[in-house]
Order: sequence, then structure tokens, then C-alpha cells
Amino acid sequence: MKHYILTYLNSKFGYDLTIRRISGNAQPKLNVFDISEIPIPVFSEKFYSTISHVVLDSKEKIKQSNSLYRQAEELLLETIGLKDFQPAQENINIKSFSESFLSTGRLDAEYYQPKYEEIISKVKQKGYDLLGNLVSIKKSIEPGSDAYSDEGVSFLRVADYNKFGISDPEKKLSDNFCNDNRTLIDSLKPKKETILFSKDGSVGTAYMLREDADFITSGAILHLTVKNKDILPEYLTLALNSKVVQQQAERDAGGSIILHWRINEIENVVVPVVDYKIQQQIAELVEKSFYLCGESKRLLNEAKDMVENEIEKGNN
Repeated sequence: MKHYILTYLNSKFGYDLTIRRISGNAQPKLNVFDISEIPIPVFSEKFYSTISHVVLDSKEKIKQSNSLYRQAEELLLETIGLKDFQPAQENINIKSFSESFLSTGRLDAEYYQPKYEEIISKVKQKGYDLLGNLVSIKKSIEPGSDAYSDEGVSFLRVADYNKFGISDPEKKLSDNFCNDNRTLIDSLKPKKETILFSKDGSVGTAYMLREDADFITSGAILHLTVKNKDILPEYLTLALNSKVVQQQAERDAGGSIILHWRINEIENVVVPVVDYKIQQQIAELVEKSFYLCGESKRLLNEAKDMVENEIEKGNN
């Protein structure tokens, strides 16, 4: 029955009843007592069992999805010799002035930690290229809060996505703003296989679109389009999310209070480039992973629909 209760609470009926019990304005909260007072519709054991079966099937598919994604990550790291690689832990690295500031423009000591040099050196022992040679980079806009509205074009921010997918954006851009900037808005909607890549906040998060988007992104998200035919976008997306690139993001943006990764630094990111057949294997694993993740979500929605339909039948 626990799977039924969870599904019910996530349904439109359970959600509405939960929201009504939230108290407080500055810091909204939901007390245990309030939760215990939410009424739960009672159905047959057979119905509970059916819901449980669908939810468990969803969990199994997400488990398989995660396993396939880890396999893709491990295949990349194994291919470039980083699967069991442990960089140095010491934080001291002696550099001359010409080797440090004159070369990089950076004076913060954290930037020169040996672990960053070691992982890049390891990657350069195999095939690699700079990101700027592999993709074209397009910037979006930051229209300002005056353009926000309850209705209009969805406005995707860094918080609205991660490497596994996109959530429904909380913000929208008003119809007036979009109509006044129609040509610009249309040109900024990312196309299929565009890689969204964050440069502010949670820097270095990559996600490849699997269809044309009907939203625009904030200026904190770059649009990367693969221009090298020898690189698969699915592979590149996984490589950008790997520890190889994440270490470079940490190094470059780490000296700021609010993390900001400059575009000239992003263009010079060292990206491992493996044999095309290996890329295909990685891409296949990634796509199977995303398919199973989608199936898992579909099953959860199916379970919610079943609960909502059963409640509506009971109310008629």
C-alpha cells in the first residue's frame, strides 16, 4: 500500500490537499500533524497491488538506466587511462612568475594545485582537442526580471536542468517582451543536439537536447553545437560531465565567490577524443540510459493517472 499512498500524494488530488496544509509565509512548512490529517481514498487490495507493480517496474528501469550511464562513464575513463587514477593530494606547487601569472593571468594559489595539472597531463597522453575546436558557442540573453510573467515563453535557468534532464522552468517571458523581440527569441530557441552548458552558478553542467526546444535559456547557459564530424554530440556531452572537464571547471571558476566560467577559458578546455567506435559505444549506452529513464517517468505518470481516474470514478 505504501506505493499507492506515495503515488496518491504525488497526484493532483494529493498535491492540492498537501499544499493547503502548508503554513507560514517567509518560511513555508508542513507539520507532521498536518500530513497525518490528509485523507487517503480507500480502494481494493488488487488496485494497490497494480499500482505497486507499476511503481516497482519504474524503479527497476531507473536502476538499469543509472547502471548503463555508469558503464558509459567507466568506458570513457578506462579508454583514456583514468579509471583508477588518483591525483596528488598535496596543495603545494612551486611556480615562477612567468609560469604562473604571466602565462595564465591567475594569482590564486588554488588554480595551480598539482591535481589539475596531473589530470590534464594524463588526458594529453591520449587523443584530445580543445573545446573551441570541437564546437561553436552561442550565448543567450539575460532579459531581466521585468520580462518575467506567469504566461509566455518558458525561460530555462541553470537550476532547471542537470546532466540527466530538464524540469519545467519556473520562469516565463511575457508575451509583450517576446513579441517585441520576436526575431531574437526565435533565433535563441536551441535545436536538437544542441548541448546546454552552464557557465555561471553550477558551472560545467552539460545536457544534450533530443528535440528542438520551445524555450530560451538564460545568459548563464551556453549553446554548444558540434562542428567536428568526428565527434558525436552524445559522447561529447558525457565527456563534458566527466571528472576530466569538471576538474577544469573547478580550477577555472574556483577563485570566485559566485562561480563564473569565462568563455575564453571554456574554449580552451582540454577534451579527451577517443576512437569513433568507442564514441559510438558510449553514445549507445547513454541513449539506452535516457530511454529507460524516460520509461521510468512514463510509468510513474501512468500510476498517477490510474489513481486519479479511480478517484474521479468514485466521485461520479
